[in-house]
Amino acid sequence: MTSQNQFTVGMLLFTIVYVLFFPVLMFLLAGDITWVEGWIFSAWFVAICFGTVAWLYKHDPALLVERYRAPGTGQQRGWDVYVIYAIELIFLAWAVLIPLDARRFHWSPPLPLWTEAIGGVMQLLATYFLVRSFADNTFLSPLVRLQSDRNHQLVSTGVYGIVRHPMYLGGATLFIGAPLLMGSLVGIAIGVATCFILAGRIIGEEKMLRQELTGYAEYQPRVRYRLLPYVW
Repeated sequence: MTSQNQFTVGMLLFTIVYVLFFPVLMFLLAGDITWVEGWIFSAWFVAICFGTVAWLYKHDPALLVERYRAPGTGQQRGWDVYVIYAIELIFLAWAVLIPLDARRFHWSPPLPLWTEAIGGVMQLLATYFLVRSFADNTFLSPLVRLQSDRNHQLVSTGVYGIVRHPMYLGGATLFIGAPLLMGSLVGIAIGVATCFILAGRIIGEEKMLRQELTGYAEYQPRVRYRLLPYVW
């Protein structure tokens, strides 16, 4: 393989800095090193990020490199470039406002323990759908593009037999479940807003897939729901 198709030292260093940046940022903003829920989320976040990279490096290096593709490349749809940057900014705002709300300024009232438990369960569900999406779909690009350079084919088995976009389902569950766990109504509001952005992206992505990916039009009626079973 050429260096363009390999996981490089630069990618590894970027991953380490990126993954560790958010837990460090959250605890600095929280101002409370004893924040148990923050530690639970941080441990989960670090484990799933590094675990996914390690698994892909061993089992699907082509997808691993694809996940590092820069926005605007590989014939990504032009509108999706703006969506990618919007999601990145929202994730940063989410990571900043949750600790400020839950620990430093207490904008939200204390949430009951059972809501934290629901948040924890949602984190487990997010883990399942995120991990299975990577395992089931070698074409799981972060960009909305037809991967003709990778012989893009339809994937309809595994979690793709439950909903058509299980990766987004995992992400939506994360964005709402984590602030529930950490006790931030502000974070929940941002998570709900993010779900609407993901829904809009799904509509645009499915328009492309229906037109350009062989078998997708037949796949849609077989797996009826885009994001949430029995809802949408």
